[in-house]
Amino acid sequence: MQPMLVHINIFPVKSCSPLTVAHADVERRGLRGDRRWMVVDAAGKFVSARKQPRMLLIRAEFAGDSLVLDAPGMPRLHLRAAADSAGSRVTVWGDEVVGWPAGADADAWITGYLGFSACFVFMPEECVRPVDPAYARPGDEVSFADGFPLLLISQAALDQLNARLAAPVPMLRFRPSVVVANTTAHAEDGWRAIRIGEVAFDVVKPCVRCVLTTVDPATGTFDPTGEPLRTLVSYRRGAKGVTFGQNLIPRGRGTIRIGDAISIIE
Repeated sequence: MQPMLVHINIFPVKSCSPLTVAHADVERRGLRGDRRWMVVDAAGKFVSARKQPRMLLIRAEFAGDSLVLDAPGMPRLHLRAAADSAGSRVTVWGDEVVGWPAGADADAWITGYLGFSACFVFMPEECVRPVDPAYARPGDEVSFADGFPLLLISQAALDQLNARLAAPVPMLRFRPSVVVANTTAHAEDGWRAIRIGEVAFDVVKPCVRCVLTTVDPATGTFDPTGEPLRTLVSYRRGAKGVTFGQNLIPRGRGTIRIGDAISIIE
């Protein structure tokens, strides 16, 4: 059968809950609106759900050129970047970039939710964060995502994993941008270039998985069994770690939609 796109996630704020959408515009640095916002601490270093799992309970929706955020026990927050600001230097995985602030009310909101001094920052278009040149072409960019514009996982890979688990886990444990059906498990490991609908992508690097896969996105708490990472170690561990899914770099612009055919270019 023809591989097919069956799920699209946009993560408006890094390490927070996704929006599941029927279609998304692909830009140079990933899906439009994906991880353009990030939470940083008082030192300007990004805050991750790896250490603050309750971040997964923060939900964001687009409202024009701003976001509306909800979280347990918190009032609704309208999040907008202060475009007239010079911004501040912030770091994400060792990369230093400029982020625009969201203002005192937004900072008080996230500080109150997390329990320590924190603030939101926005990545403007003029901020350029290059992709690791070991895997990219000159000019490739990424948002506040960990390292690459998109992450793809086959549904069959999750099905194979769940067949080994005592309790199945949802795909959201792995936070993919796109999910593909009608393939064998981990077929994406053998792809080097694909086309989703009319948009081409390079498949550049396996995604090495971490403790975030053990956080239940419904509760914002760590799974006491250590799953699914404990099981993945038994059959998906390689020289660089446990891998699950493949990172993508766009090679064009356009719109991808649920139901789009996936063509294997290489």
